[in-house]
Amino acid sequence: MISEKIFLYAEYQVSVPFEKIDWEPINQEMKKFDGMRSKTWLSGLNNHTVGGFYEFSSFDDSQKYIDELLIPFSKKINGNLTVKLFNGDIVAEACTDMNSPFYKENNE
Repeated sequence: MISEKIFLYAEYQVSVPFEKIDWEPINQEMKKFDGMRSKTWLSGLNNHTVGGFYEFSSFDDSQKYIDELLIPFSKKINGNLTVKLFNGDIVAEACTDMNSPFYKENNE
């Protein structure tokens, strides 16, 4: 089964307060990638790590994003990168039952 809902978790091991990040041009660059449905920015409590929780429409689109944006940016800022991919289709029923906003179309 090919998943049509991929969740990607990414975190850079750097210490940058979120208010110091010029996120607007970063958002514009991210929006150029096919298959990205959403991103939720994350800022680590008490450590200022920076990351995000994303939804993509396919594994290939999420992998392209990792290869072409996340990895090069990690090298640019000399930060360590953690990335995890999750199958969003297989958990749909359980997430719908919990009113997840990522499954809102199923709740209406």
